[in-house]
Amino acid sequence: MGANDFLNITDRISVLPVIHGSGDFAVEVRDRILKLEPDCVAIPLPPSFQDEVEAGVDGLPFVSIVSVNEDEPSYLRDDEALFDETWEQEKRPEDGLDAEDELPTDETNLSSYNYVPIDPCQPVISALRVAMGEGIPRVFIDLEVERFQQDFHTLPDPYALKKVPMEAFAASLLTAAPKPSASSQRAARIRWMADALLELEARYKRIVFVCSAMDWPWIRLDCREGPSGEEKLFEVHSGASLNPPRRYGVSEDTLAFLLGEFPYLTYLYEKKREEFMGDSNLSIDGVKELLLEARASWLKEHRPAQNWVTPQRLQIFLQYVRNLTLQRRRLTPDLFTLVLAAKQIAGDAFALAILEVAREYPYQREAPEFDEDDFVQVGVDRAVFPDGDVGALKSRLGGSAVVWKRVSLKPKPTPFEKRDWAQRWNPFGMCSWPPEDDAIESFHTHVREQAKALLGEDLARTEKFTTSIKDGLDIRETLRNWHTGDLYVKETPPARGNLEVVVFLFDTPADPGKYSWRTMSV
Repeated sequence: MGANDFLNITDRISVLPVIHGSGDFAVEVRDRILKLEPDCVAIPLPPSFQDEVEAGVDGLPFVSIVSVNEDEPSYLRDDEALFDETWEQEKRPEDGLDAEDELPTDETNLSSYNYVPIDPCQPVISALRVAMGEGIPRVFIDLEVERFQQDFHTLPDPYALKKVPMEAFAASLLTAAPKPSASSQRAARIRWMADALLELEARYKRIVFVCSAMDWPWIRLDCREGPSGEEKLFEVHSGASLNPPRRYGVSEDTLAFLLGEFPYLTYLYEKKREEFMGDSNLSIDGVKELLLEARASWLKEHRPAQNWVTPQRLQIFLQYVRNLTLQRRRLTPDLFTLVLAAKQIAGDAFALAILEVAREYPYQREAPEFDEDDFVQVGVDRAVFPDGDVGALKSRLGGSAVVWKRVSLKPKPTPFEKRDWAQRWNPFGMCSWPPEDDAIESFHTHVREQAKALLGEDLARTEKFTTSIKDGLDIRETLRNWHTGDLYVKETPPARGNLEVVVFLFDTPADPGKYSWRTMSV
């Protein structure tokens, strides 16, 4: 078997194992489907979700959610063995939460919802988007269940896909993909999807199946063992359900809890798509664009004299982000790493600027299909629905186990706080006058700049002019060697270090003879 045949289950079935919620895999799936030109795309979702999910894909780049309430009655029969709710729950891997990082998980009196995020950076959604755009038939082949059991896996950073082919990436995960328990829901779903693929093989010549990188080895194994003989229901659509899935809009402020990538990076993927620009390296270039946009936003609220987020400090910030990322055994930084590094390098204000820009997704501000009452507020593993119901969420396209951590940031004052402070301020209790303050602060800034220039004077050197004037002509050295006819230029490297504190020593009382330029007013 060659490298190109590694992901082929049969001569007619090719599988694309993916990590859900990854923009890198979404781009790879799009390119692979366009290259393979299949006549059918198999999707690892139940048939009842097809109508609403495809409607959501049509509405992209607007992000929505297709969910179903598991506590309401459905079309599934209680006596149907295929939908037996006695499946064994697989264990969740350790996620490495520290005691102080653990988040409250009180599930008392919460409804249970399973959902599909209509996220442009989801590989499954990307496959659907391409198939619908190219007119390729789509078949949803996952098992219909009353209560979905979410899987959790520890997966590598998808950025490795930029350096290794998908075949090598999938092969490296074989030893990390344990076989599901025979009595688990996941094993039943895998058997069901394998049988469905074999049935589709009789109807189509070239099938592409997109599924989780943890499931595809066992789906391939079941396919090669032959059909189980169970009747398939993947032609059933949501119209037959008493409790069909529903699609909702998602509030822009809560998209960070839903999307696989942070919202601003997802926005950049969609922007590049609209502009027909390359997006193969956007997982890294997008972080740089986020940083530049956050700095521009931060500068709008700070005067140029107060700009301490200099290019030199940004370089230190990027180096620190790289080290933190490698320390966390990743190749690309997550939002927590960016915010933490910004706080420690440039302060809370700049960290807040990065966080606010990272949450932006301008496409969400246009929702022609939804009213204001049709939006869901998403949180950590739960959501508030338009009818007021608060439900626990389980994603059908869950990627790596997500770890939520706290970072303490000093928030910007709200307009109410600013008004309150203005009302409480007593001008007669302040020893300050704005014109004098501006003069003192500008003098302080001037002294700092002059002192920084003096720090670098000892490092300055002069050399004969050849091809570059560097930092300008050295007039003194040129005049000294005037008889030779040569020009001399100077080079002043940037001073090492920085000035943190400036101390002014005042000579009081001032001697009029020593400080003769001072003027006296009566």
